[in-house]
Amino acid sequence: MPLERLTPEARTQILEIAEKPTLFRQLPDQSIACDRDMFLFLTRNPDVLVGLWDLMGITQVATRRTGPYQMEAIDGAGTTCLVDLVYGDTQQHIFVVEGVYDGKMTPTPIRGKGVFVLRSDYGIDEFGRTTVSGTLNCFVQLESLGLDLIARTFSPIIGRSADSNFEQTARFISQVSQSSAHNPSAMLDIAARLPQVETPTRQAFGHTIMTVARRESESRLGVPINQVGGRETEPAPDRLTRAIEEADRSSR
Repeated sequence: MPLERLTPEARTQILEIAEKPTLFRQLPDQSIACDRDMFLFLTRNPDVLVGLWDLMGITQVATRRTGPYQMEAIDGAGTTCLVDLVYGDTQQHIFVVEGVYDGKMTPTPIRGKGVFVLRSDYGIDEFGRTTVSGTLNCFVQLESLGLDLIARTFSPIIGRSADSNFEQTARFISQVSQSSAHNPSAMLDIAARLPQVETPTRQAFGHTIMTVARRESESRLGVPINQVGGRETEPAPDRLTRAIEEADRSSR
């Protein structure tokens, strides 16, 4: 980890967890076809992923931005956590998470902390597409000694669940990137209607969609995306802004 690049507060916080974790697991490497800008955007804006899942009706998680790179997440089943992206560059992102579970399965709240280090590399596949390969190192620390022992006992089950979630999320990110490349109009409509996502983030998502689509168009057709078919089309930022305004009005 690039400890020398972190603030003293972040460095202390990370080391307190990473040096004495209750559980540690390195999730299996994943390799996906994905535009680099889209990968970086979704990594740094996980609320967009939650918003997409919410729009699809496959999650109960609620998120709320508390800062430029901080958010609160509530799963609706007793877990609340604060997620803080304390460091990020093109090849490494470090998240610090603090959470509490206060649901029906335990008589008293369970508190825990985690450090999650995502490492990424980029390449080109046989079809000329950008690929992203990466792994996630997970350091989890629970406050209760009894829970510490239980967690270590069930760590293989917990680990397999984490592996599966990481793999499915990676595949979903790839699908978002591919859909942006081949069907940007539909993706812009989705970006405008994302629940749980603030307007500036929806706009940034829309711009990232168009960046991915433009690269695909210029790579395959050799022309800008707003000139496909030999005619000018309405600039994407204007369409996106109007769509977001309409979506906001309809939700009031």
